[in-house]
Amino acid sequence: MTTWHIRDYQPGDLDGLLLLWDQHRREQAEPVYSLGEVIASTRKDVAVVAVEAGTEKVVGVGVARAAHDQGWVVFFATDEGWRRHGIGGSVLDALEQRLAALGIQRVSILVPDEHENVGALTKSGFADKRHVRYFERNVRVRHQEMLTLRELGGRILDGHRWDAIGGMQREKAVLEQRLVLPLSDPALAERYGVEPPRAIVLFGPPGTGKTTFAKGIASRLEWPFVEVFPSRLAASPGGLAGELRETFDRIAELDHAVVFIDEVEEIASHRGGEPPSPTQGVTNELLKIIPAFREKPGRLLICATNFIRALDHAFLRHGRFDYVIPIGLPDDEARRAIWSRYVPEQVAALVDVERLVDKTDGYSPADIEFAARKASQVALERAVEARAAGVAAPEGPSTEDFLEAIAATRTTVSAEVAREFEVDITTLARV
Repeated sequence: MTTWHIRDYQPGDLDGLLLLWDQHRREQAEPVYSLGEVIASTRKDVAVVAVEAGTEKVVGVGVARAAHDQGWVVFFATDEGWRRHGIGGSVLDALEQRLAALGIQRVSILVPDEHENVGALTKSGFADKRHVRYFERNVRVRHQEMLTLRELGGRILDGHRWDAIGGMQREKAVLEQRLVLPLSDPALAERYGVEPPRAIVLFGPPGTGKTTFAKGIASRLEWPFVEVFPSRLAASPGGLAGELRETFDRIAELDHAVVFIDEVEEIASHRGGEPPSPTQGVTNELLKIIPAFREKPGRLLICATNFIRALDHAFLRHGRFDYVIPIGLPDDEARRAIWSRYVPEQVAALVDVERLVDKTDGYSPADIEFAARKASQVALERAVEARAAGVAAPEGPSTEDFLEAIAATRTTVSAEVAREFEVDITTLARV
């Protein structure tokens, strides 16, 4: 499976930039800025590239410069063979993050009037201003906020994670209507007497995508994402309860944030017993933190748990969490989308995805990923052996490779856990 990643521009990337420059001129239009200006900006301003994993081939590039409180994208292009992979949006997001660190409040791009391929710009939140092909987007995080965000280990996620969640339409619809709609348009929510949610719990069996949904919500809202790791806080000299309080005090400095605590049962388990459990003080502290967190708009706390029955009863009560939402195993459509993501493009037409979907009923997204990667590894090893023997090598994993990997994969969620989850939906879910 071919992958790519974003990194800062390096002098050795010049040839790749020149190829994309020539391709851009042939396909679309003469860029607004000259090649000399673009190259100069790669040396003294901000520049990133998307490169193919393994080969380091440049498949996307973005170059920008800062002017007072505004950033200008001077060149932006994606290789013709790599479009529709989300590279364009990721390059723009990377430029924005680097400009935000310089104190930039607004990012703009000038596009030739005859340039029609502006999908990546509009999807990334740029608006066409005054019909003169002047695109602009406000930086979502102020300079000071970016410093705080870095100290917290938070980040701005790319804007395509929500759409990348395949299937799970019921869960997505609930989250879109209950969370995204009132949080993204608080004026409309107020008009109808809807109080935007401040905190929710996602629960379900392990590996069902609760973290993916949390990141998807942050991406959909275009808010910074901050994950709180209790295990890391516990190692601090101040102790877990003290560090937890200090972390949320820092989060309060952000105008907007999606705060995520995974496996929250570790710090919010049932209290009681003699002597009190070591985590009882932490649970008490968290119960104090949540009401204070709820007082300020523009923030959302998402807690996730695999064992909702282990949570303290006071933790789940009304007034602390607006919704308690179940996230179950992927349905047929979701499994189809997951498999389509992992089957290599060169063999996609030869692999019977519907059989894979049928055979993975009851599998979690993590189970499917494991089986897919295992099948690809087996196919790779077979190809290496074939080439060494001087015979034709397969183009990629076959349907049988995937089916064998599926059969050898132990599912994360047992039938008993699945039954308990259905009971929990009835007794504990609040949607």
